Amino acid sequence: MAGVLVLLSIALITIYFRESSGGGLHQVQSVGATVLRPFEVAADRVSRPFRDAYGYFAGLVHAKSENGRLRRDLDKWRQEATQNAYAASEKTDLLKKLHFVNSRSFPGGFGFVGADIISQPPTAFAQQVVIAAGSASGIRKFDPVVTGEGLVGTVVRVTHKQSLVALLIDDTTSVVALDVKTRAQGIVKAGSSFDHVGKDQRVEAGDKLVTAGWKLGGLSSIYPPGIPIGQVTAVGQNDVDLYKHVKLQPFADFKTLSSVLVLIPKNR
Repeated sequence: MAGVLVLLSIALITIYFRESSGGGLHQVQSVGATVLRPFEVAADRVSRPFRDAYGYFAGLVHAKSENGRLRRDLDKWRQEATQNAYAASEKTDLLKKLHFVNSRSFPGGFGFVGADIISQPPTAFAQQVVIAAGSASGIRKFDPVVTGEGLVGTVVRVTHKQSLVALLIDDTTSVVALDVKTRAQGIVKAGSSFDHVGKDQRVEAGDKLVTAGWKLGGLSSIYPPGIPIGQVTAVGQNDVDLYKHVKLQPFADFKTLSSVLVLIPKNR
């Protein structure tokens, strides 16, 4: 039976290819296609929404996967950019410190210890920070603290490996200062005012102030002379007060301060 079907199929194929396009088998094929066409169209219309839905969800899955990859790449690039910016900032700060150490402003007869700030001021009223260096590094109470821009403050408490520093802008900090241009003297208080400047002394906006480094008998200032403090921003006076009203802006940026140098006398 199977052999008969094979021979019949071969005969039909041979006749189909040998006859003309108007032959009987071609006509039967045409009629069959015509009859089945509506079913093909209906099947296509029924299956099209499913094909479209499949394509939509497949595209959605791909889009979510691509979105996740882009987010991971963005987070990686953002982290790298942050690290690069931090490294650049640290490099700039280090170069400023090195420049200050090698400049004329660095006090003679002093060495220094570098230290990171490990604790920021607890409140706006107590401008004190903790640094990661103490008596084990040779630091003592009242040692001056500086950065690449200038004076930062004073060590007020020391432990073996940590120290508490009262910043220049702390209410308890007072520094005898000198106007570099006019030689006028006064006292910088809390890093914001240049007080006790007599009316007969000349001070102008833009003048730079440095530590005076006074000596009196066997006593001397805890700050060596010539350390940059800040710049005068405003000067005023009236007939009632005995002194001028002088405002200043410190050179040190206390908002971004992350490390300092503690000055240590070499002859101690």
